[in-house]
Amino acid sequence: MGPGPRWNESATGTADVVPMKKRIPSRKGGAAAGKAAATSALALEERKDAVRRASSRRKEADLSPPVKTGSGPAHSEVQKMGTQKERPAMRSVALDLAVRKIAYCEVRKGQVLSRRTVSSLESLRDLLGPDSEPSRVAIEACREAWHVHAELTRWGNEVILVDTTRVRRIGVGEHGRKTDRIDAEKLALALEQGGLPKAHLLSPARQQLRFELGIRRALVQTRAEYVTTIRGIARAHGVRLPSCGTDHFVSRLRRAPLDPAQRELIEPLTSIIEKVDLQLAQAERHLQAIVENDAQIRLLMTMPSVNVIVAAVFVSVIDEARRFQDAHQVGAYLGLVPLEKSTGEHRRLGAITKQGNSYARAMLLQTSWGILRRTSGSDPLQCWAQAIAQRRGKCIAAVALARRIAGVLWAMWRDDAAYDPARVGLRSATGLARHAEDIEFRAAAMKRAATKAHRRARVHERKLQEMSH
Repeated sequence: MGPGPRWNESATGTADVVPMKKRIPSRKGGAAAGKAAATSALALEERKDAVRRASSRRKEADLSPPVKTGSGPAHSEVQKMGTQKERPAMRSVALDLAVRKIAYCEVRKGQVLSRRTVSSLESLRDLLGPDSEPSRVAIEACREAWHVHAELTRWGNEVILVDTTRVRRIGVGEHGRKTDRIDAEKLALALEQGGLPKAHLLSPARQQLRFELGIRRALVQTRAEYVTTIRGIARAHGVRLPSCGTDHFVSRLRRAPLDPAQRELIEPLTSIIEKVDLQLAQAERHLQAIVENDAQIRLLMTMPSVNVIVAAVFVSVIDEARRFQDAHQVGAYLGLVPLEKSTGEHRRLGAITKQGNSYARAMLLQTSWGILRRTSGSDPLQCWAQAIAQRRGKCIAAVALARRIAGVLWAMWRDDAAYDPARVGLRSATGLARHAEDIEFRAAAMKRAATKAHRRARVHERKLQEMSH
């Protein structure tokens, strides 16, 4: 019985039945072998054609069916909304801000597209204004940065503030070439590549607090300079003015034994000090109004020796407690950690880095000196600093205490907790205990090393004695 019919898999629609031809065996072996080879080759080609046609049918089946236009409820959201166009990538722009001019640079795919140098930000409205395409704009942190950031954001751009202390890593100032034009290009290229060192932008409330503190600081420095000048003039005329606070200096000066010529000489400075005292009182009133509405400042004032100014300055600089991971980062941000130039097994520490806000660092140091100079008290921070002063001296102890105060203030702010001397004392005791353990461990290790060296020396001495005999 011959082979049955086979299915034609390459046909479209309903499969057809193709009858199989009955093979007739040949009497000649060579002819039969040739016919068998031809039949095998033909079957192979038919199978290849069938696979190609089946693959073509699968591709046609994967295509989406044609959509009928109409207003029926079966329409998809894409059909209702229409095809959405792909949003173009934002432009990469950098501005180098100077006092009298602004350098503009735009790049794309590593190439400079346009440059411009203008005298004001308003001159860039056609490139960065509300009617232009939104851009990602990089600007360095400087005096004008807050205003420029707010204006560019209002125009619809994404503004990135760049940390000026770390711009050398992106090529600014390399090979001794640094101009506004080159700096803008380097910033734009780094922005496109995604390697910009970003700086923190203060919130509007902290910016206003920083302005108020800056005005008060200028008034205090002006009054101090004039008081020092008047005291020098009086000493030059053989009159030593009594010591007093700057708040009461004018009233004490009126009662000082000065002749009319000397009073006439210092009268311009005296009148200016009186006016500065009035302006300073108004500045203090503005700060007091801000403090009454700021819970963080009032919380930090629960720490002894931390007054309104110290707490306000610390809050205006840190702005957000959660942006720091630990107290060591806060100390490094304020420039209160030592310089380090270590290599291999050698660790070299120097003076503090003095990076960050100098006014905040000065306020913390004044607070630490006030704590150290107290004659009595059981505050754990004072005891901790006095222990350091006995070992390393008062200057190092004051800096260490300032760094410790910054960490405690940050922890209070982070945990929203008032100052707890018992908790601080426990941390101080733990640190002192660990330090004592380190000293004891070091002493034991040095003793073992000395014993080892003495034992080795005795071995060599015994050998020398044996060789001499």
